[in-house]
Amino acid sequence: MDFSRFSKNLSDFSAQITPFASRTFQFTKEQLGQAEDRTQLPADYIDLEKKVDALKQAHQRMLAVTSQYTTEAYDYPPNIKETFQDLGRTVSEKVSLLSSATSTAEAQAALVAPASAKPQPKTFSHAISRASLSSSQLLHQHHTGAGEDPLATALERYALAMERVGDARLAQDSQIQSRFLAGWNTTLNTNLTFAARARKNVENSRLTLDAVKARVKGTTFKLGGQARTDHPDDTELSSDAQEEIEKAEDEFVTQTEEAVGVMKNVLDTPEPLRNLAELVAAQMEYHKKAYEVLSELAPVLETLQTEQEVGSTSKFSAL
Repeated sequence: MDFSRFSKNLSDFSAQITPFASRTFQFTKEQLGQAEDRTQLPADYIDLEKKVDALKQAHQRMLAVTSQYTTEAYDYPPNIKETFQDLGRTVSEKVSLLSSATSTAEAQAALVAPASAKPQPKTFSHAISRASLSSSQLLHQHHTGAGEDPLATALERYALAMERVGDARLAQDSQIQSRFLAGWNTTLNTNLTFAARARKNVENSRLTLDAVKARVKGTTFKLGGQARTDHPDDTELSSDAQEEIEKAEDEFVTQTEEAVGVMKNVLDTPEPLRNLAELVAAQMEYHKKAYEVLSELAPVLETLQTEQEVGSTSKFSAL
């Protein structure tokens, strides 16, 4: 086979095919190590690309974890077996019904009363709340002494407190979804996507430029160990060929400048940091609320504990 003739045919063919195919042709040559020259991107541009890639990875890693805030039951223990009745009413509603119960049967009916709204949240705090109330009622039902069972009373108070903590956690999640996740998803799916598109335009214009250079200079695949070059010197290029190269160079420069602007805007936007601050604010508000609720409960439990200890001491002294 006449490899030089075949090489010439490939070169002519590459001049006739579409820009997309021309870029693909050039890309294939580069992957096979058959490209004579490859236009280099500016060092500053490459540095911007690395920074944008790092920003994208940071968003992906954070969202992979914090997206759990969109799942109500992310901290709900898988080993808990709660029934439809358990999730029917809020603990506050059940306590209200229990307060008006005059018998064990009425108390039991209050615990399994039909739901007044949607099923109750499946969070760890709400699960603790429901378990505490159920345990409280078991102790109340089997209490035979005078007054109330102090542990049963404490568990009921704890149930109410943990329900409030659980509600605060749900409020936190809602704020994180709207103030953090929405913003970071926008940056990832919009801003960074724009940057990726601009970078792709740069790569396409570079491939087009190098394909034009290779074609007008007559450089194609190395076949049989020989490189085909019809125009060994730039000075031998025709004015039309030189103009075609300059046009491709101008497009490459334009796309590079646009991509630089897009990437700088993505890197300079304060939105990600502002969104992160909102995440912290929501978490802080939740933990502050939980602290306040438990701080209110702690002295109540301490009082019940002291009263129980005093009562036990009195009974022991009377013996």
